[in-house]
Amino acid sequence: MIWVPLLVASAACYLIKLSGLSLPQRLLLDPRIQRTVPLLPIALLAALIAVNTFSTGTHLVLDARAAALAVAGAAVLLRAPFLLVVGAAAATAALVRLI
Repeated sequence: MIWVPLLVASAACYLIKLSGLSLPQRLLLDPRIQRTVPLLPIALLAALIAVNTFSTGTHLVLDARAAALAVAGAAVLLRAPFLLVVGAAAATAALVRLI
């Protein structure tokens, strides 16, 4: 019975995409829309990171993931290479879990 929800979700995604293509051009050229749309992926990614870092099921938690995120954020602020950021975060999570 997983096929029915899957097909409904697929149809909903298609209709959402189709509705975006059907918008009048004058709405898309509005300066407010032009300023807002590029910020949406950043906001969605930040929300996804926050939910996955600070929650387990329906509970808020503060564990090794939060420490790893803090170290990764610090490494990014110091302009470290991507692989170093990932490695530092993974090592931090492993050390915190070890303790």
